[in-house]
Amino acid sequence: MICYRLRCAHDHVFEGWYKDSSTFAMLRQKNLLSCPSCGTSSVDQAPMAPAIVGRASERLPQSDPAPTPDMAAPRAPAAGHIPPGLPDAMLSALRDVRRTIEENCENVGNRFADEALRIHYGEAPERGIYGEMSQTQREELEEEGVAFHNVPWVRDTES
Repeated sequence: MICYRLRCAHDHVFEGWYKDSSTFAMLRQKNLLSCPSCGTSSVDQAPMAPAIVGRASERLPQSDPAPTPDMAAPRAPAAGHIPPGLPDAMLSALRDVRRTIEENCENVGNRFADEALRIHYGEAPERGIYGEMSQTQREELEEEGVAFHNVPWVRDTES
Protein backbone atom coordinates (compact mmCIF):
# COMPACT_ATOMS: atom_id res chain seq x y z
CA MET A 1 0.00 0.00 0.00
CA ILE A 2 1.10 3.54 -0.69
CA CYS A 3 -0.20 6.71 0.95
CA TYR A 4 -0.33 9.98 -0.96
CA ARG A 5 -1.03 13.42 0.40
CA LEU A 6 -3.60 14.95 -1.94
CA ARG A 7 -5.00 18.42 -2.56
CA CYS A 8 -8.15 19.36 -4.45
CA ALA A 9 -8.73 22.42 -6.61
CA HIS A 10 -10.41 24.08 -3.59
CA ASP A 11 -7.21 23.60 -1.54
CA HIS A 12 -8.56 20.85 0.75
CA VAL A 13 -5.69 18.56 1.82
CA PHE A 14 -6.31 14.86 2.57
CA GLU A 15 -4.71 11.40 2.37
CA GLY A 16 -5.37 8.65 -0.13
CA TRP A 17 -4.23 5.02 0.19
CA TYR A 18 -3.62 2.98 -2.97
CA LYS A 19 -2.38 -0.49 -3.88
CA ASP A 20 0.55 1.04 -5.80
CA SER A 21 1.50 4.15 -7.77
CA SER A 22 0.06 2.78 -11.02
CA THR A 23 -3.35 2.28 -9.38
CA PHE A 24 -3.28 5.92 -8.23
CA ALA A 25 -2.26 7.07 -11.73
CA MET A 26 -5.06 5.04 -13.37
CA LEU A 27 -7.71 6.39 -10.98
CA ARG A 28 -6.46 9.96 -11.48
CA GLN A 29 -6.43 9.59 -15.28
CA LYS A 30 -10.04 8.32 -15.26
CA ASN A 31 -11.14 11.15 -12.88
CA LEU A 32 -12.20 8.59 -10.26
CA LEU A 33 -10.59 10.47 -7.36
CA SER A 34 -12.64 12.97 -5.38
CA CYS A 35 -12.18 15.28 -2.43
CA PRO A 36 -13.93 14.02 0.72
CA SER A 37 -14.68 17.62 1.77
CA CYS A 38 -16.22 19.10 -1.38
CA GLY A 39 -16.53 16.18 -3.84
CA THR A 40 -14.58 17.74 -6.70
CA SER A 41 -12.69 15.33 -8.93
CA SER A 42 -9.94 17.87 -9.58
CA VAL A 43 -7.35 16.22 -7.31
CA ASP A 44 -3.54 16.23 -7.49
CA GLN A 45 -0.72 15.06 -5.29
CA ALA A 46 0.42 17.58 -2.68
CA PRO A 47 4.05 17.85 -1.57
CA MET A 48 4.89 15.58 1.32
CA ALA A 49 7.97 14.71 3.32
CA PRO A 50 9.40 11.24 2.73
CA ALA A 51 9.32 8.68 5.53
CA ILE A 52 12.69 7.06 6.10
CA VAL A 53 12.92 4.01 8.33
CA GLY A 54 16.17 2.42 9.45
CA ARG A 55 17.40 0.23 12.27
CA ALA A 56 16.77 1.66 15.73
CA SER A 57 20.50 2.30 16.21
CA GLU A 58 20.58 4.42 13.01
CA ARG A 59 17.62 6.66 13.79
CA LEU A 60 18.44 10.31 14.15
CA PRO A 61 16.69 12.57 16.64
CA GLN A 62 13.78 14.30 14.95
CA SER A 63 13.27 18.05 15.17
CA ASP A 64 10.07 19.79 14.23
CA PRO A 65 10.52 21.72 10.98
CA ALA A 66 9.39 25.31 10.74
CA PRO A 67 5.69 25.42 9.79
CA THR A 68 4.99 25.97 6.10
CA PRO A 69 1.69 26.44 4.24
CA ASP A 70 1.89 22.79 3.09
CA MET A 71 1.87 21.64 6.71
CA ALA A 72 -1.66 22.97 7.29
CA ALA A 73 -3.16 19.46 7.16
CA PRO A 74 -4.48 18.21 10.50
CA ARG A 75 -2.11 15.99 12.45
CA ALA A 76 -3.04 12.55 13.75
CA PRO A 77 -4.19 12.51 17.38
CA ALA A 78 -1.63 11.62 20.04
CA ALA A 79 -1.39 7.92 20.87
CA GLY A 80 -4.15 6.88 23.24
CA HIS A 81 -6.22 10.02 22.52
CA ILE A 82 -9.29 9.69 20.34
CA PRO A 83 -11.12 12.95 19.68
CA PRO A 84 -14.74 12.89 20.90
CA GLY A 85 -17.18 11.83 18.22
CA LEU A 86 -14.52 10.40 15.88
CA PRO A 87 -15.59 6.74 16.18
CA ASP A 88 -19.23 7.72 15.52
CA ALA A 89 -18.23 9.84 12.52
CA MET A 90 -16.11 7.00 11.12
CA LEU A 91 -18.92 4.47 11.55
CA SER A 92 -21.34 6.85 9.88
CA ALA A 93 -18.96 7.35 6.94
CA LEU A 94 -18.46 3.58 6.60
CA ARG A 95 -22.23 3.07 6.63
CA ASP A 96 -22.54 5.65 3.84
CA VAL A 97 -19.86 3.79 1.86
CA ARG A 98 -21.74 0.51 2.34
CA ARG A 99 -25.05 2.03 1.18
CA THR A 100 -23.36 3.53 -1.90
CA ILE A 101 -21.79 0.19 -2.81
CA GLU A 102 -25.07 -1.67 -2.31
CA GLU A 103 -26.97 0.87 -4.45
CA ASN A 104 -24.44 0.97 -7.30
CA CYS A 105 -22.79 -2.45 -7.45
CA GLU A 106 -23.87 -6.07 -7.85
CA ASN A 107 -23.48 -8.47 -4.92
CA VAL A 108 -21.92 -11.62 -6.40
CA GLY A 109 -21.36 -13.23 -2.98
CA ASN A 110 -18.70 -15.92 -2.83
CA ARG A 111 -18.28 -15.77 -6.63
CA PHE A 112 -16.41 -12.45 -6.31
CA ALA A 113 -12.96 -13.69 -7.43
CA ASP A 114 -14.35 -15.66 -10.38
CA GLU A 115 -16.52 -12.75 -11.55
CA ALA A 116 -13.68 -10.23 -11.10
CA LEU A 117 -11.45 -12.41 -13.32
CA ARG A 118 -14.20 -12.71 -15.94
CA ILE A 119 -14.60 -8.91 -16.00
CA HIS A 120 -10.80 -8.43 -16.10
CA TYR A 121 -10.49 -10.68 -19.17
CA GLY A 122 -13.55 -9.20 -20.94
CA GLU A 123 -15.64 -12.37 -20.54
CA ALA A 124 -18.32 -10.51 -18.54
CA PRO A 125 -19.63 -6.95 -18.80
CA GLU A 126 -17.62 -4.34 -16.91
CA ARG A 127 -19.50 -3.24 -13.81
CA GLY A 128 -19.07 -2.68 -10.10
CA ILE A 129 -19.28 -5.84 -8.03
CA TYR A 130 -18.82 -6.76 -4.39
CA GLY A 131 -18.70 -9.98 -2.45
CA GLU A 132 -16.39 -12.30 -0.54
CA MET A 133 -13.18 -14.17 -1.32
CA SER A 134 -10.60 -16.33 0.39
CA GLN A 135 -6.96 -15.40 0.95
CA THR A 136 -5.99 -17.80 -1.86
CA GLN A 137 -8.41 -16.09 -4.24
CA ARG A 138 -7.09 -12.69 -3.15
CA GLU A 139 -3.54 -13.75 -4.02
CA GLU A 140 -4.72 -15.07 -7.40
CA LEU A 141 -6.39 -11.74 -8.25
CA GLU A 142 -3.25 -9.85 -7.24
CA GLU A 143 -1.08 -12.13 -9.43
CA GLU A 144 -3.43 -11.56 -12.38
CA GLY A 145 -3.30 -7.79 -11.91
CA VAL A 146 -6.99 -7.40 -11.06
CA ALA A 147 -7.66 -4.15 -9.21
CA PHE A 148 -9.89 -4.54 -6.14
CA HIS A 149 -10.25 -2.93 -2.74
CA ASN A 150 -11.19 -4.20 0.70
CA VAL A 151 -13.92 -2.16 2.31
CA PRO A 152 -14.67 -2.44 6.04
CA TRP A 153 -18.22 -3.83 6.02
CA VAL A 154 -20.00 -2.38 9.04
CA ARG A 155 -23.61 -3.14 9.98
CA ASP A 156 -25.97 -0.80 8.18
CA THR A 157 -27.78 0.11 11.39
CA GLU A 158 -27.17 -0.53 15.03
CA SER A 159 -29.35 -3.28 16.38
